[in-house]
Amino acid sequence: MKVITRDGGMLLVGADIQFRIWNPVMSVVSVQDLNASTRMTAQNALTHSLSKKTVREIQTERVKLEEYLGIDINEMTHPWGLEIDRVELTFGGLLKAPNEGQTAPLTTPPPVPSAPTLEGLTGSLQQLAMHFLSHSGNSQPQQNCLTLPNEVSIEVDAAVAAPGSVEELLSGVQMILSETLVQQVGACFQFEISTADGQQRQYYLDLSQGSGAAGSGSLCREADVTLSMSDCDLVDMFQGRLRPLAAYTSGSLKVQGDVKMAMKLEELIKQLKK
Repeated sequence: MKVITRDGGMLLVGADIQFRIWNPVMSVVSVQDLNASTRMTAQNALTHSLSKKTVREIQTERVKLEEYLGIDINEMTHPWGLEIDRVELTFGGLLKAPNEGQTAPLTTPPPVPSAPTLEGLTGSLQQLAMHFLSHSGNSQPQQNCLTLPNEVSIEVDAAVAAPGSVEELLSGVQMILSETLVQQVGACFQFEISTADGQQRQYYLDLSQGSGAAGSGSLCREADVTLSMSDCDLVDMFQGRLRPLAAYTSGSLKVQGDVKMAMKLEELIKQLKK
């Protein structure tokens, strides 16, 4: 990103931003695209702050600038359920010397060691509002890194290969069934799935006894929770492309039964991602 300084110089600047999501519910309902909104906010704050400084001040006051930028960005993102932990400026070079003729090369201090990154929140139904509002004191915040390189963009982890149909998803689930998973979940799930051609299909997942079972059709007994959605949404949810809270509040995902019991699908989704 190009920044024009107060003394007329032009710098190529980027930033690595470490942040954590302290309220997943707010992060879903407050903004449509959290990463894009955070990136734009950081870019605007970076431009606004550095444009008030000279090239020499930016060279010598990098640490202080990073602290102030963190405070400024955090004030704007905190209402979204996001908190900035660290901002690290990166300099690509001096594109234009200051007007007063300062031609000293732009020195780049050694980078600040990156804080260890926690694994992002996994699973789908974990983000339902009821779950987090009742367990907010026990859940750990999500931690991510947003990068504003010379050409503004955001780093996104490569998507993990995942099933493309409900049948493939079901096969993947059947492969990881175990007594350990049954002990961790201890619940029965019924899925009422609608297809693009208007058909209605049923699938079940019994993680209440033995080594568990999954297949097409309905359970022999009443399910603890029934989830109704489209086949595409179901696959997207287990792949992490669909935020379940957004689907739940929009009506795309309907939950009948014990909502908290549905949260236990988290253990299954963790196993699928492995």
